[in-house]
Amino acid sequence: MTFEEELSTIVSTGSEETCAAWMRAIEQEYGKVPLIFQRMAERPEVLISHLLYKDAVIKTSALDPKHVELICLAVGAALKCTHCTGYHMQAALKMGASREEILETVLIAGLISNSSVLANAYRVIDEKLAKCVSCETTGIGTSGNGCER
Repeated sequence: MTFEEELSTIVSTGSEETCAAWMRAIEQEYGKVPLIFQRMAERPEVLISHLLYKDAVIKTSALDPKHVELICLAVGAALKCTHCTGYHMQAALKMGASREEILETVLIAGLISNSSVLANAYRVIDEKLAKCVSCETTGIGTSGNGCER
């Protein structure tokens, strides 16, 4: 179904029924509906717009669905979201990912997440240490007041 056909179906069916149908499809495919979708469904337009965006990104992706789910898994793991990690792990498995691919994805996510923590902290530290923290805190200037910086 094209994007335009999908939009037309939503308009003719209505947001309430479209939302309910999509929730049933999600539950049937994954065995449960993630809490985030349950809350979005309280405002059907929010869930529909989210899922339309998600589908548009995935359907037009140059990546195959398995790799999309592995990336989602990595992001969920890096963000320390237990529910996202579990949901996308199950989805990746359904798309054909192996145990080894799942574990490698999490290992790489941890590596990049750790590097991000270090890179960010080192930038802050370097910026702060470039100035004399003691002088800034006490209001003493750096010229001729005994500061060696």
